[in-house]
Amino acid sequence: MSIATRTPDDVRSTDPDADLVDALRCRDERALMTLVRRHSPTMLRVARGYVGPELAEDVVQETWIAVLRGIDGFSHRALFKTWLMRILVNAACSRRAKERRAVFWSPLCEDVPAEDAFDPGPEQRAMTGDLWSAVRAALDELPERQRTVVVLRDVEGWTAEEVSAALRISPGNQRVLLHRGRVRMRELLLPHLEVLVAA
Repeated sequence: MSIATRTPDDVRSTDPDADLVDALRCRDERALMTLVRRHSPTMLRVARGYVGPELAEDVVQETWIAVLRGIDGFSHRALFKTWLMRILVNAACSRRAKERRAVFWSPLCEDVPAEDAFDPGPEQRAMTGDLWSAVRAALDELPERQRTVVVLRDVEGWTAEEVSAALRISPGNQRVLLHRGRVRMRELLLPHLEVLVAA
């Protein structure tokens, strides 16, 4: 049964965040903190693809504020993380558009440390520092839609169905974006992998 044909009760029964969402509706602060810890690393990775590391945390904070304002209207037509990601992508796109319209006069700031710019999970931390830096750089080279799909599928382990629902794109479009993103990532990472093999 696809997500589109499932009832809210069906979706709720498979949503690992369902009990926390119920508690959040009752304004349980511990539920909020658990959800923030669970989802913020993914949110930061995706937001960074839209607005860069310097604004990603702001977008994540804006998203959590929007969640608190809208949680009573959440009806489990999708998984909580799917709903959350839709809010995040909308917030990131709005922030990016706002930043493009604004003119800033400020001194150049130092580079954001890699660990702040992109928070790797346990598997990524096992990579050598150089290779993980190359992965981050390669992801930055991808067009934003490809980057978002690759991060959600290959870094976060989301299913194709979940990504399509979160980004509101067709399954076919999701497959194309993922394929093109993976091909480009392989092209960009091949020189680094060849160095590692030769070492």
